[in-house]
Amino acid sequence: MEILKPAVAGTLESSDAQVTVEPGSQGIELALTSSVMNQYGRQIKATVLETLKRLDVSNAKVTVIDKGALDCTLKARVECAVFRSCGASGGNIPWGGAVR
Repeated sequence: MEILKPAVAGTLESSDAQVTVEPGSQGIELALTSSVMNQYGRQIKATVLETLKRLDVSNAKVTVIDKGALDCTLKARVECAVFRSCGASGGNIPWGGAVR
């Protein structure tokens, strides 16, 4: 999927994450901030990158502000931000990993 416009999903509440995606031209540029960076930073990064790869996003600026979100929440926030950015969120989307 091609990122067409900036989009945001999620909140800054405890146990959530705010994910922002913007158009990019030099691969995936990931900026990650987390309240649990020392414990789970590598896992958070892997989850975000895996979800972007599954959605076929190859060029994007991605900012994640994590407040202790579970992996399933991170995946949902990334999916939602990507779908909003390419205008697909209004359609009938099979959420939760069914998109290939």
